[in-house]
Amino acid sequence: MMKLMAGLDSSVSALQAERVRLEVLSQNIANANVTKAANGQPYQRQIVRFETILQEKLGQDSEAVPQAVKVARIIKDNRPPNEVYQPGHPDADPATSLVRYPNVNIHEEMADMIASSRAYEANLAVVKNARTMTLQTLAIGRR
Repeated sequence: MMKLMAGLDSSVSALQAERVRLEVLSQNIANANVTKAANGQPYQRQIVRFETILQEKLGQDSEAVPQAVKVARIIKDNRPPNEVYQPGHPDADPATSLVRYPNVNIHEEMADMIASSRAYEANLAVVKNARTMTLQTLAIGRR
């Protein structure tokens, strides 16, 4: 059977992966000032790692092997927390008056979010163009 929208699977998988990345970036921004998480430590920035998978086609007809993107894992950033001198803060170290804030840089997160949203938009444009070309191909067959 001929697949009308070949190659679309890779864009769809990239859309799903970028959605996960946007969610993680949103969590990082939302927790940028959390000095104590559930484990008693400051929130740790999370990073999404992607990997490309070669999907094997089933059957004898293997013209091309489409590639897909998936989230390989979500890891914690190992950079140390930011320490700020704030005497009187409830989470300050009594000896040094330092408060440990998450290792989240809002500017870095926003730049990553812009890049991720642009990648999402680009993949969405591919899906829309593939749909348009498929409809035009079907219209040619009707004539």
